[in-house]
Amino acid sequence: MPDFTKEHALNAVIALGLLVVPLWAYFAGEIFTITLFTRITILALAGVGLNIALGLGGMVSFGHAVYFGAGGYAAGILAQHAFNGAPLLGLSGSNQMLVIWLVAMAVSGLLAAVIGAFSLRTSGIFFIMITLAFAQMFYYFAISWPAYGGEDGLPIYVRNQFPGLNTMRPLELFLICWGVLMAGLALFATLRASRFGAALMAIRQNPDRVASLGINPFGIKLAAFVISGMVTGLAGALMADLSRFASPAGMAWTMSGELIVIIILGGTGRLFGPVVGAAFLVGFEVFFGGLTEHWKLWLGVVLLAAVLFGRGGIVGLIAGRERFG
Repeated sequence: MPDFTKEHALNAVIALGLLVVPLWAYFAGEIFTITLFTRITILALAGVGLNIALGLGGMVSFGHAVYFGAGGYAAGILAQHAFNGAPLLGLSGSNQMLVIWLVAMAVSGLLAAVIGAFSLRTSGIFFIMITLAFAQMFYYFAISWPAYGGEDGLPIYVRNQFPGLNTMRPLELFLICWGVLMAGLALFATLRASRFGAALMAIRQNPDRVASLGINPFGIKLAAFVISGMVTGLAGALMADLSRFASPAGMAWTMSGELIVIIILGGTGRLFGPVVGAAFLVGFEVFFGGLTEHWKLWLGVVLLAAVLFGRGGIVGLIAGRERFG
């Protein structure tokens, strides 16, 4: 079977499996499984955001947690003001998911534009460190922001609403997250197949040659970085709704590290790589976390093996080295 068919078939199986298991769990009364798969879909969406920057553009951002955390705080702050009726910048808050998503993406996109404008003037280890520095700066701002919980975080007392669905029901919340993830994957596939994506991947390989063709590498990379931040911020808003809590831990460097681990495990630049990576990470944590408190040591061993022997990640090991789907 050609690699093209194998990877597309694998993608279809993953998408269907991600949907079918929670449906089975609903009829079996396994609410924990539904919540677990909801978390997987949200982390996968955050990974899709990073995959735009890292997988397509080769931008190794170690600060994507700032967009994830900003999306979570956007959801938490809007929900809090809707709950207590206090105005926010002269406006009322909102408990409507569609409004919250737009605000979360706008805030995350603005942060990505500012951070990217500085960070993308560097490369290599300097780019990694400056994105990390920005993320830590916002993390320390969050824990010293007493109006919204400080280091204790910001609770969300009611789950935000989506038109026509009851988000208090775990399956319906999962279906929302699954649908958003599929939209995120469609965006990634569209970008990769477009002229914009071709230019971005060419810049990753040889920016000087692309510049000689009259294409501005900085502008292309900044646009991709902003889109990447917006998708990750949307995932942060969904995670805040799932946990009913916006935490400064979502901005910590460890969160950025988790997203990079998800990409590496699933397969850098692979369409469903973030989905597989998120499922593996969450599954590893649930299974081995219940056996030993040192489970991250064994995760490190798996990650090392993936870097040394599985350069295409889990998807690459199954579908072959060439990227198609």
